[in-house]
Amino acid sequence: MTTSELGDFLKARRAELTPRALGLPALDGPRRVRGLRREEVAALAAISVDYYTRLERGRVAASASVLATLARALRLDDGQEAYLYEIAGKSDARPRRRPAPQRLRPAMRRLLDQLTESPAIVLGRRMDVLAWNDAAAALFTDFAAVPARERNYVRLLFTDPALRALHTDWRHDARDAVAALRMRAAADPDDPELARLVGDLAVKDDDFRTWWAEHRVNNAGYGTKHYRHPVVGELTLDCDVWSSPDGSGQQLMIVTAEPGTPSHDALRILAAWSGAATPVR
Repeated sequence: MTTSELGDFLKARRAELTPRALGLPALDGPRRVRGLRREEVAALAAISVDYYTRLERGRVAASASVLATLARALRLDDGQEAYLYEIAGKSDARPRRRPAPQRLRPAMRRLLDQLTESPAIVLGRRMDVLAWNDAAAALFTDFAAVPARERNYVRLLFTDPALRALHTDWRHDARDAVAALRMRAAADPDDPELARLVGDLAVKDDDFRTWWAEHRVNNAGYGTKHYRHPVVGELTLDCDVWSSPDGSGQQLMIVTAEPGTPSHDALRILAAWSGAATPVR
């Protein structure tokens, strides 16, 4: 690969696209280039303009995960994507394999079975929702109705209207979730499923693109959440996240309320309303 080959390919591809075709707002001022500007490509790929500019100029190497988000941002077909990895010197690192499905740990299953009134979710390495109890489905959303491949907490926070409306301060909670996903990404930056998730959300949601590009991280294991539920109304709940000690990356997220408070009574109503509190398997 010459130093200009990757840059020439990226420039040629962005020249073929228009902001209107991708649903992007047009930037102010006359357009001095054909197709997309660097700023628009960087926004779609959730990377900084400076980084993308240096990438086009051959001054920095791209990881496989960055190439994956660029391929989605620029709407590359399979052949173009293969060529992108080839000229970037990442042909061997191209994420072709699909990781084995994450399996719920038996200990996590037992914990869910024993939690009746407290909504609880088991999250995987990419914050995929691996399991939940009925109280969680009653509070958050009907996870069983979501296709397994799309059952990711961050994805649902941005795409599920019910889960989005539940959060009283959605922007604060969603930004924290993006920061938590960024923290998870550090463990396996070339994970193809993670690249797919980030690429899809970066293309579809302006807020996600902005917050992912901030490179903010969040590893907080507890906090207070404020919800507005359509059945039981306002809720103030403590959210605690417990990590599995086995290195699997699985975490148990539980929300609870202080006994004697209206929120505690509301959780009991939700548990009864959901009917039996039998975890989904």
